[in-house]
Amino acid sequence: MYDNVCKFLAESFSEDFSGWLIGKPIHLTELKPSELSLEPIRADSVIFLRSEELILHIEFQTEPDETMAFRMADYRLRLYRRFPDKEVYQVVIYLRRRSSPLVKQDTFRLRTMIHSFDVVRLWEEPTEKFLKSQGLWPFAVLSQTVAPVTTLNQVAAEIKQVKNRRIQANLSATTSILAGLLLNQQEINRILRSDIMKESVIYQEILAEGLAKGKLKTSRHIALNLLRLGMSMEQVAQATELSLEEVQVLSSEQNSSEPS
Repeated sequence: MYDNVCKFLAESFSEDFSGWLIGKPIHLTELKPSELSLEPIRADSVIFLRSEELILHIEFQTEPDETMAFRMADYRLRLYRRFPDKEVYQVVIYLRRRSSPLVKQDTFRLRTMIHSFDVVRLWEEPTEKFLKSQGLWPFAVLSQTVAPVTTLNQVAAEIKQVKNRRIQANLSATTSILAGLLLNQQEINRILRSDIMKESVIYQEILAEGLAKGKLKTSRHIALNLLRLGMSMEQVAQATELSLEEVQVLSSEQNSSEPS
């Protein structure tokens, strides 16, 4: 779910992302991973955005991955084969604080072959950077802030000022989900509006997933995702057709397993 949220933000606010990661705001459009495939490519956490001159390749990660350096080199060669004249920017963005040395790995080495890429550890990034652009607001609570609850309140206040209701709904939903990597869901629900999130693309995708599969296990999974969005237990029960008691149990399990 975190991968989909990040990819949605990067696609929807490409100029904010390029301004942050490249240093200049450029309108970018999505490049489908299938355009690079010689063999099946893992596309759940990767996004390629392109303009006429350049390609921005982003990998979003919640956990360290020992294959990351190789994958970045592999993707770079695929990009060169398909677009030999385009400038390419590659960056791995780690969302959750981890002490593993893998989150600092920015080079792939194979004998005489050396390939480098950028790495961003959100918890080391200045919070102010994320408060300046709409598309980056959802990441602010995961930044260098020493007071994540205060930062979430700041973001919530900014979101309330957004005139476009659809954008407001999408920002509320994505902020709620990403904040769940660090904060207790009850705290998030207290700060962010849950009613408007029902209008968000992310909310609709979660419901569509449940309708497509329609099984109890999936319904429970969807219910957990909706709870992370800040939906009330009554709303979740209505949307998933689970009983209120089942949703209450899921909510209790979620609160006991998430960070405080």
